[in-house]
Amino acid sequence: MLMSLAVAGCDAEPEPEAGPARQPTSAPPADPWLHPVLVNQPAGPPRIETGRVDAHGHEVTVSCATCHDVLEPNPAVSRGQQLTEFHLDLEMAHGELTCVSCHNPGNYDQLRLADGRSLEFVNVMELCGQCHGSQRRDFEQGAHGGMTGYWDRTRGPRQRHSCIDCHEPHAPAFPQMKPVFPPRDGLPPGTQPQP
Repeated sequence: MLMSLAVAGCDAEPEPEAGPARQPTSAPPADPWLHPVLVNQPAGPPRIETGRVDAHGHEVTVSCATCHDVLEPNPAVSRGQQLTEFHLDLEMAHGELTCVSCHNPGNYDQLRLADGRSLEFVNVMELCGQCHGSQRRDFEQGAHGGMTGYWDRTRGPRQRHSCIDCHEPHAPAFPQMKPVFPPRDGLPPGTQPQP
């Protein structure tokens, strides 16, 4: 149950200069003798780099809403190739989803659940979990998603990855890989030992 609380997301203070960094959050442990399960969360909505710096030398970024607030959302767009100005190189391979299947067309700094409710970016796992129920269940049981820290939470906290730590949201499938055995005697595969 503790992981379910952490997956649902607790409010956490965003890091300054949010960017792509992930920030852990935790739920209070049900057992005070157990350390928490920390689940990475995005620091907030993505920020777009402008290529400019401010007077202090910091990168100037803008929110998605900066441009999307003045553009009419097109609910039919599902590929970057359908666009003419921005996101032209966006690879979209996530079933039959369109942009507004997940992004809130009324506020692009938020996500949108299937029932139309708005969702903050920090709660992205709730968005993913509404369609990927078996993966969410496996995550909550500890069988999906990476982990560092302690299995025995009486010894220390456990750190878990969120969906977007491992999966690119627009094209979440991992590429097919052929398993290989480690090199024998420290030599690269196909290399013969020298006499």
